[in-house]
Amino acid sequence: MSSPRRHRLLSLTLIAGGVFTTALPAMALRPPADVDGQRIQRADQEPGNWMSHGRTYDEQRFSPLKRVNDGNVGQLGVAWTYKLDIDRGVEATPIVVDGVMYTTGAKSIVYALDARTGKPLWKFDPQVRVESLSTGCCDIVNRGVAVWKGRVYVGAFDGRLIALDARNGRKVWEVDTVIDHKKSYTITGAPRIMKGKVLIGNGGAEFGVRGYVTAYDADTGRQAWRFYTVPGDPKIPPENAAMEMALKTWSGNGWVKWGGGGTVWDSMAYDPELDLLYVGVGNGSPWNYDFRSEGKGDNLFLSSIVAVRPDTGEYVWHYQTTPGDRWDFTATQHMVLADIVIEGKPRKVIMQAPKNGFFYVLDRQTGKLLSADKFVPANWASHVDLSTGRPVMTGEADYNKGPKMVVPSFLGGHSWQPMSFNPQTGYIYLPAQETVAGLEAAKAPEFLPTKSVVNLGLNAPDLPEDPQITQQVRDAWKGRLIAWDPVKKAPAWTVDYKALGNGGTLSTAGNLVFQGTADGRAVAYAADTGRKLWEQRVNSGAMAGPVTYEVKGEQYVTFMVGWGGALPLIGGPLSLGAQVQPEARVVTFKLDGKAKLPAPAQQARDLPPLQTLAASAEQVQQARTLFNGLCASCHGINAISGGVVPDLRYLSPAKHQQFAGILYGARIPKGMPSFNGVLTMDQVELIRQYLVKRSHDLASELEASKGGKAAQAGAVGAVGAAGQR
Repeated sequence: MSSPRRHRLLSLTLIAGGVFTTALPAMALRPPADVDGQRIQRADQEPGNWMSHGRTYDEQRFSPLKRVNDGNVGQLGVAWTYKLDIDRGVEATPIVVDGVMYTTGAKSIVYALDARTGKPLWKFDPQVRVESLSTGCCDIVNRGVAVWKGRVYVGAFDGRLIALDARNGRKVWEVDTVIDHKKSYTITGAPRIMKGKVLIGNGGAEFGVRGYVTAYDADTGRQAWRFYTVPGDPKIPPENAAMEMALKTWSGNGWVKWGGGGTVWDSMAYDPELDLLYVGVGNGSPWNYDFRSEGKGDNLFLSSIVAVRPDTGEYVWHYQTTPGDRWDFTATQHMVLADIVIEGKPRKVIMQAPKNGFFYVLDRQTGKLLSADKFVPANWASHVDLSTGRPVMTGEADYNKGPKMVVPSFLGGHSWQPMSFNPQTGYIYLPAQETVAGLEAAKAPEFLPTKSVVNLGLNAPDLPEDPQITQQVRDAWKGRLIAWDPVKKAPAWTVDYKALGNGGTLSTAGNLVFQGTADGRAVAYAADTGRKLWEQRVNSGAMAGPVTYEVKGEQYVTFMVGWGGALPLIGGPLSLGAQVQPEARVVTFKLDGKAKLPAPAQQARDLPPLQTLAASAEQVQQARTLFNGLCASCHGINAISGGVVPDLRYLSPAKHQQFAGILYGARIPKGMPSFNGVLTMDQVELIRQYLVKRSHDLASELEASKGGKAAQAGAVGAVGAAGQR
């Protein structure tokens, strides 16, 4: 490259090592991804770019752009689309700098696209280690990249943090962030960068890991500091004063074996004025508080917002949303910084709606709780005592005293999908959901030291197989978009959805709120009233937070599309199932866009010949428990797939013959874990017999619906068999 002004690369010169390169747009005077902290802090001076995960360090996801507004948004049409490589869950927030979009898809593949046309510029495939593909709870997703001074940073699913040259996607450096490869550490979150340091956390709490967040030098990859979020072995001196303080809130040493949890798998925010980095911390491991900590103590810093110094990782303050978490009530949900007036006084606040169903407003300088109010039904606590900052427990969700229906469920009143804050309306636009789950404590601790099996300390989920009961439970789960007023502590308006898993939100100065939906639509609402102004199909579930940007005076709105993630995997029969096919692509709109979106993928499939059921009713019940305990987290409760991985009721005769080999490792390269050493051959056969039984059940259901065989083809086609592993 002879000069930054030329800003060109040779046209399509290299296809090797996971990278291809082509010409970068010649529109910009800067080198590609020439972003630093000062430029991010001054983002409103160049609103056409989206330079960091939440656009700005405060993570408000509000754009000052208003060429597209509530008066003309109905004219939006497709500008361009780009098909991603792998049709699994897509959760990335694209970064757009000087006409180039940097984004990710499943398996942490990075794409650089011309933001005006969608033309591919380069691609980087980190070649995630195949043995790691089954060691995450919630799909092989990635929430995007960070850019800094000509480099693009991505966290690979197998735990590596990688720096790429923004000009061509070639690797500059990589580091291994995993402290113990015997544990199931992953990365699904997007890095954040401030003051020359790249911040990344890990996933894996359900698999028994110890949580932490790490800062690396952006230039070299050298580790700058690491902040652990739960204490280590009490026999070993704590790493620092924060861990010494946290250790006093744990009891026994069960968490050492079970990991403790507390992973920092998603949200962070930064206040340059206060020079504070805010980190959201996840749930406990195991979920069962009695096994983890003898049912005693708050278990810091589980389910907490923690403020640290970005230079050193030094602890400053914390606020724990769910002391002694036992329900997977993470506080890793999106955090937003804003300056608002509360009771007549301007306050610098941090706001979060974590899984537990309460909306929190804190003073972001001190961590003092200002308000905490339910935004969805919640039965685990009646309210939060503002004088103590602690929830007042009801006992209704204490499953150690017997089976309990817990509201919200482990999927939460708000999941990872980011919310946005519009300073013009003063509202937070929150993708909320109503969920319920039955939980029952296991009678005794049972820890399986297997990287692909979750250890929760609970009995396997028990959802009746009766389709009518399943439908009743599904109907009790609802999605909702809430315009939450943090001053009045109440919704200003709401939009209800029949399904969960709807996308993150974007708000703009054009009085608009954009959101994707689980059933495959892109929608725009009036930010002040909630009136729907525009919608268009995008073929698959759009879960990620959309972004808007400008190139050569034209405003664009981009949705990352691709159904997957925790809900269809874990929820299985309670999710949309195969009503929405996994189809991963970038879909970008502009006013009067004339491009065409391909027709949605359809995968009709007949039910294969039924196998002979050779197990007794008692054996089938035993096998059902095995399946729901070991297999349902991917293939769905009661063997009903959510449409992302194969529905095992449709196993072919050949797959039945290969079944033992598959469970013993034959399909590890495709993400199927090995249960060799976990399941005996007799247990493997029991699980296969359960699948035979469920195939017979499905055949009976199809026969009974709408006239038998005539309906079977259509019903089977609707169920599909998406995404072969």
